[in-house]
Amino acid sequence: MPTVGRYAPSPTGEMHLGNARTALLAWLHTRARGGTHILRIEDLDSGRVRPQAADLIRTDLTWLGLDWDKEYTQSQRLDYYAAVLSHLQTYPCTCTRREIAAAIKASAGAPHAPEPVYPGTCAQQPSNPDKPAALRWRVPDETVCFTDGWTKQTLCQYLPEEVGDFVLRRNDSVYAYHLAVVVDDALMNVTDIVRGADLLSSTPRQIALQRALNLPTPTYFHVALMTDFRGERLAKRGGAPSLKAMRERGVSAERILADLAHSLGWPVPGEVTAAELLSVYHQLLITKT
Repeated sequence: MPTVGRYAPSPTGEMHLGNARTALLAWLHTRARGGTHILRIEDLDSGRVRPQAADLIRTDLTWLGLDWDKEYTQSQRLDYYAAVLSHLQTYPCTCTRREIAAAIKASAGAPHAPEPVYPGTCAQQPSNPDKPAALRWRVPDETVCFTDGWTKQTLCQYLPEEVGDFVLRRNDSVYAYHLAVVVDDALMNVTDIVRGADLLSSTPRQIALQRALNLPTPTYFHVALMTDFRGERLAKRGGAPSLKAMRERGVSAERILADLAHSLGWPVPGEVTAAELLSVYHQLLITKT
């Protein structure tokens, strides 16, 4: 099957080096396989979207020499999410985050998963019927496993205890990330997903949705997150320097690309183009095989 890859940023601010490294690896992965590369702007959470951020993402990617063959914007695809949601077994939930946290704390038998698991408060009926309700998916009673395409490590999650019923549409009618990406990846024929390791634990629940909807499961590749001098992940809210700021200071795209390659342990000179990195990536693939 021809490779279809994607880079799917949220336009919530300026791109930093961590975003750029994921974008670079996603692009290299697709281009090294002669595939189709998609740019998908994930702008469903309008409250976090920043004006002109999507345009700046396009500018940054072009400046780095990373191109794409097709482009989509999630806010223009709401009908697809609505149609798919109607095929899933959901229930209205009016719990607030505070109420969920209190219910988990009060439950002596609550599972101790790495992240809070919804205790099923509204599984039979909404706890506050007069309040706006989110829609939660009744997860199947099964364990979902997947093996990462790069690390070859396998992650398994027993959905009822380690994931719990999760939100597919928020109480403000915004479709949730997990539903939207599953629908989009299927409709766009995405075969290979390169994304940050912070989304690793999300993969089993997305595979569960794919199975429930009879959709294909892509191969997932999770990229280690870049960190600052304190060992903390680079983040926009943490003040990570943006590509725009570095460009305006006169830093070249070739220097940025070389720094990203060095962070991966690749032996490249102090400046390198995206095309030159593609040759390096090809060689690394040959070496690994």
